[in-house]
Amino acid sequence: MMMIKTPICFFFIILTIIPHNKASNDHHQYYSSTNSLLINQTCKKCAEKSEVFSYNFCRASLQNVPITDAITNLQGLALVAMELALDNASSTILTIKNILEDNNNNIIVATTKNDLDPFLEIRLKDCLDLYSDAVTTLVEAIEAFMNQNYETARVWLSAVMEASSTCEEGFKERSSGEEGDDVAESPLVKENYGLFQLSDIALCIATLLTFS
Repeated sequence: MMMIKTPICFFFIILTIIPHNKASNDHHQYYSSTNSLLINQTCKKCAEKSEVFSYNFCRASLQNVPITDAITNLQGLALVAMELALDNASSTILTIKNILEDNNNNIIVATTKNDLDPFLEIRLKDCLDLYSDAVTTLVEAIEAFMNQNYETARVWLSAVMEASSTCEEGFKERSSGEEGDDVAESPLVKENYGLFQLSDIALCIATLLTFS
């Protein structure tokens, strides 16, 4: 993973240095204004193409990353979204492991106060596998995107979105296989939504670049 993140960080460093070396705060304000317009236009265009795409999430996510002040093209925005998705997936893996570890510790000390529902434990382990695969898939997507192989990047990003959906939907199905029967509350709603939306941002941009 580090082999992939290093060139991306280097890419962001270049984007950050160039504008500030050109001079004053006026330049910085110009790039920030240009970037804000690019983000708004891109998020709006993507939201118009999909009912599940969140314009508000897109704008907030991209504008909250300081590095995006120096980005003035779609390629840069897509890389930011994929980096955020990678961070999301990596953090979620730790979250799942912590939940499972806490549950195992409760069992060891013979307390049932906070024991997980066995069904939830199984689903969390399924999600752990899905997210582990998603990290690898995102790395592949980033590699493909940086090589301007946007079609391949789109395939990988779609797979990551499917993984987040599969994780979330898994909590809605008991072992009987009857969806909606005794539905369990997902402890990963925020994480699954974030991974789906961040991947969708990158997917939309890759699509725009493919057909531009």
